[in-house]
Amino acid sequence: MLVDSHCHLDFPDFADELDAVVDRAKAAGIGTLVTIGTKLSEAEKVIAIAERFPNVWATVGVHPHEAAVEPGEDTARLVELARHPKVVGIGETGLDYYYEHSPKDRQAACFRAHIAAARATGLPLIVHTRDADADTAAILREGLEQGAYTGLLHCFSSSKELAEQAVKLGLYVSFSGILTFKSAEAVREAARAVPEDRLLVETDAPYLAPVPMRGKRNEPAFVAHTAKRLAELRGLSAAALEAATTANFHRLFRKVATA
Repeated sequence: MLVDSHCHLDFPDFADELDAVVDRAKAAGIGTLVTIGTKLSEAEKVIAIAERFPNVWATVGVHPHEAAVEPGEDTARLVELARHPKVVGIGETGLDYYYEHSPKDRQAACFRAHIAAARATGLPLIVHTRDADADTAAILREGLEQGAYTGLLHCFSSSKELAEQAVKLGLYVSFSGILTFKSAEAVREAARAVPEDRLLVETDAPYLAPVPMRGKRNEPAFVAHTAKRLAELRGLSAAALEAATTANFHRLFRKVATA
């Protein structure tokens, strides 16, 4: 079955039908979901959702939009939360210069603290990057100079060059519904270039519903459409793409694989 490696089940969009959303994902062939933390102040809420469903896992972190108001530099708190058996990743974290809701220096400090937590816990780092390719690559590289860690660039929307740099640094690359958008040829070019053993798929639900669901609220069941498009781009069967991305997920998110 497929994996939705990045969704936000704690968002209000799903509050009234969370059970149905998880059921629809399973019916669509999505066996595992990861609900992603964006605020440390709401980490318990995200974890509680993962506790509620056997096939849902959680991460803890501070989105770059929240870096100005959340304690994103608290590596010790991230490490503490990561001890929970359903917490399988650190983030999302990173840099967003498109909106720049938080000052760049706070985003960078938060990013570095999350890298330290990923290194300390052995859990993968979930990286958000938008219009910040050079600084993202530099901070990821700097982090590796201080010690090994692993992770992924989620909801990839950057250049082929950044994807290639991430792979060289040992990271994975996850593609969302953006891959299906008419204007996203650069993302499709990157998707063709990433090695098969570094590919993941996601929804980033409730955002970015893929074609043919464009314009609707996104949900984990729709990752099947993104996977179908990625398989076409790569010249793979749907089954082969499913097998590859699911194997990659379990290799990266080892805490899920050993649970």
